[in-house]
Amino acid sequence: MKPMNVTQKLISSHLIEGEMKPGSEIGLKIDQALLQDATGTLVQLELEAMGLDQAKTEVAVQYVDHNLLQTDFKNADDHLFLHSAAQKFGLWFSRPGNGVSHPIHMERFGKPGKTLVGSDSHSCAAGSLGMLAIGTGGLDVAAAIAGQPYFVKMPKVMGVKLTGKLPDWVSAKDVILEMLRRHDVKGGVGKIIEYHGDGLEQLSAMDRHVIANMGAELGATTTVFPSDGETKRFLKSQGREEDWQELKADEGASYDLEDEIVLDNLVPLIALPTSPGNVVPVREVEGRPISQVVIGSSANPGLRDFWIAGAIVEGKSTAEEVSFDINPTSRQIIQNMIENKAFGNLITAGARFHQSGCMGCIGMGQAPASNTISLRTMPRNFPDRSGTKDDQVYLCSPETAAASALTGKITDPRDLEELYDMKYPKFEAPELHIINEDMLVAPPKNTTALELKKGPNIKSLPEMEGLKSEYEIPVLLKMGDNISTDEIMKAGADVLPFRSNVPKISEFSYAVIDETFYKRALDAKEEFGGHIVIAGENYAQGSSREHAAIAPKYLGQVAVIAKDYARIAWQNLVNFGILPLEFENDGDLEKIEQGALVSFKNLKKDVRERNPIRVQVKNKNEDFEITVSHSLSERQIDLLMKGGVINDFREKLAS
Repeated sequence: MKPMNVTQKLISSHLIEGEMKPGSEIGLKIDQALLQDATGTLVQLELEAMGLDQAKTEVAVQYVDHNLLQTDFKNADDHLFLHSAAQKFGLWFSRPGNGVSHPIHMERFGKPGKTLVGSDSHSCAAGSLGMLAIGTGGLDVAAAIAGQPYFVKMPKVMGVKLTGKLPDWVSAKDVILEMLRRHDVKGGVGKIIEYHGDGLEQLSAMDRHVIANMGAELGATTTVFPSDGETKRFLKSQGREEDWQELKADEGASYDLEDEIVLDNLVPLIALPTSPGNVVPVREVEGRPISQVVIGSSANPGLRDFWIAGAIVEGKSTAEEVSFDINPTSRQIIQNMIENKAFGNLITAGARFHQSGCMGCIGMGQAPASNTISLRTMPRNFPDRSGTKDDQVYLCSPETAAASALTGKITDPRDLEELYDMKYPKFEAPELHIINEDMLVAPPKNTTALELKKGPNIKSLPEMEGLKSEYEIPVLLKMGDNISTDEIMKAGADVLPFRSNVPKISEFSYAVIDETFYKRALDAKEEFGGHIVIAGENYAQGSSREHAAIAPKYLGQVAVIAKDYARIAWQNLVNFGILPLEFENDGDLEKIEQGALVSFKNLKKDVRERNPIRVQVKNKNEDFEITVSHSLSERQIDLLMKGGVINDFREKLAS
């Protein structure tokens, strides 16, 4: 038998349909599911629409970690709804304030050798434990919970060899920032990143979590690490040593693509606004004044990350002009921070502690001051994601963040040796963490009599129309490259409370790009029966937020024509019955004007038969024809004809 790498072992052991040929569609058996509240409300409504009685996965967990601010009834109502839905459908429930989904799942539920899908793009963080963990749209997660395979195009596997040893003041965040410096936000599209090599000995399980988490920013399908002695040590520290199994690449295993990082050569790195791929050495931007530092979130969630920041600021005060914010990732982490003195060190230095959850990462509070720099250990810095229109968010390691909090300006942490006569603090992980499971609610044994609790803001899903053969509809929006889901459906405290109310949240569609879009979409739906939008490369990168598909669908979006798509967005469009088309000629994007009328004839036939799809375009002063295409599987074509996954599932249940 041909030697296999870790990714191939994980896929082959869960393969239900298809073959491991890059680019072909495969169906995978899913063992675990992860839901968070910003997307989980839709998942639970989808499970209701599907008529599910009980979760079919080995483990499924509903976390509440995004929408924690209770400024009125909406978030509180959703918390009650999610608890009732978890009980009714047989899911674990992580109560509000328990913490961020990804590190808690890793501590309490993750198992080497298992598969996981999560309704959060950073669910790939579980790859740190030797899992095949894929962030995807909520509808795919709902289908997996209902016992259906998860379908994805078989990616290529990029092997990244790590050698050497991390220098002082350089940590795991700098490893993933180096990957983003090399490959940018599109470099991982169509790939699974698998790390291997002797350098892994330098990385704890939570260090690996930092790297795997931000694989999402590379656009990768997921990130995979082996399950080795470090994985065993981590599970033992969580009281779960019995869940460990070894999983490593066979000797002689190969990869479709290869890269190598010599850890000794790394320096402190930082991502500049407004992209995680805009990475430079800290030295290049040092000295710029800052107004905020935020440490925490799913991208740096480990006990070490908070401890190192506390050790750096111990006995000192942060700069008076800097808001020093701490987002603890879980109640368990807080208890351990108290035990190892990190909590006291941070508080004494001036830190502002927030409740356990995503918070500032998703724009739920902690918005920075206008036109000032905010340094964050978070995974994304897309425009306006922080809640401030002219935000200047930089992404960096806890070391760089803490050093800069002391000086009031962007500071290379290596300079602390001279500035404060400081040696690099060395973290020693406890053999056994303080473990807190008090806010995890197990599913009941009997769920048949339980009812869903729906507040007035929670609306059942609207009906989804199937694809028609003929359209004459306007191009409502023309966009460029790397448009993110945060721009299609913004995050933040003013929008996310409506996540369980599709008609209301649709009012914010594309508002970051064009505040007139909603009104124009309603007019187009009434006059023409719908609309399309056009874009450049990597359309809808970033979050798995399927509101970026369902809200435009509700407003009549028939299709998107783009040069290419981010993986999750492409799947979400199909799942909700929006046709993702691709330009055959890149220059056609430039030719089409916003506001042009486009006509499709025989669309259903051409999609079904994979014919070139001819589009008649009427610009203001000229008419012409372009050709577009699609790369959908037969299964996805069937879904589009029916109007999406929910309609298909209802049809299967009826039969």
